[in-house]
Amino acid sequence: MGKKSACDALQVARATFYRHLSPDTGWPKQRPAPPLALTEQERQMVIDTLHSDRFCDLSPYQVYAQLLDQGQYMCGIRTMYRILHAVDGDVKERRRQMVHRQYSKPELLSTDPNQVWSWDITKLKGPVKWTYYYLMSMITYR
Repeated sequence: MGKKSACDALQVARATFYRHLSPDTGWPKQRPAPPLALTEQERQMVIDTLHSDRFCDLSPYQVYAQLLDQGQYMCGIRTMYRILHAVDGDVKERRRQMVHRQYSKPELLSTDPNQVWSWDITKLKGPVKWTYYYLMSMITYR
């Protein structure tokens, strides 16, 4: 019985059979660094630029465009995003956000009669089509 017929009988792909026969190839292998990769000083310069007061509220697209208008090229937009992500997952909303205060729920407290009033209006259907009655209720708290 050949390897092909044995693999067919066991419903195993032949590639799986041969992969188990060969020793571990050490996957995943480390890729070599690209020859045009940024040096550590260049990466730090990109981080300092993106975190500077001038650019801290802008997206990498806007930073890239403004730097190109000045004739300065540091790296590509995607590289800026990769560098920001590598620095503590810094890819997020970069603008300063307004913090909304927590307001306390208003509490109605009356010490004497007729100090606190509340009202409501409700629309009720009438006996004939397109006829409505408005029910208005007023409540005073003591």
